Amino acid sequence: MPAKEPLVDFSEISFDRIVGGIEEIRRHNPQRFEMEQLSGILLEDLSRDLCVGFKNVTADEFWVRGHMPGIPLMPGVLMCEAAAQLASYFAQKNDLLGCEMVGFGGLEDVRFRDPVYPGDRLVIMCRKIKLRRGAVVVCEFQGWVDRRLVVEGVIKGVPLPAAAMRAQQ
Repeated sequence: MPAKEPLVDFSEISFDRIVGGIEEIRRHNPQRFEMEQLSGILLEDLSRDLCVGFKNVTADEFWVRGHMPGIPLMPGVLMCEAAAQLASYFAQKNDLLGCEMVGFGGLEDVRFRDPVYPGDRLVIMCRKIKLRRGAVVVCEFQGWVDRRLVVEGVIKGVPLPAAAMRAQQ
């Protein structure tokens, strides 16, 4: 089987050109503290419906001590969460769904190809493949460490009733 091609050619991204830092991410995503799974945005291209971000995986992550003791592996669910946060950032920044908040709507065809360890930089690429404004945004995503594919799949985002959720609190 031939090697999987990245959604974005690596020559297009540079860690010397971060286009969105943590404060820009926070303007569009509600996650904070342990649940922030993005460190920065490297590329946004609305004309091609794609976005590239990254997560610097550190030894201080909340999961390191227990997953797995002695061999800390980034949980797959957190790799998917990083992809979801990147897709949500892109959707919210560009008002793709026309809603206040994007929520997790599902995953399809997810494959974990290689482990991610503390000290790795997980580069996440996502590309919108379907949009029904007000209903769903669907993106394919890939995660790379040192140009090695570690995770891929399809993720769905749906509008969340943020006002109703606040009213319940």
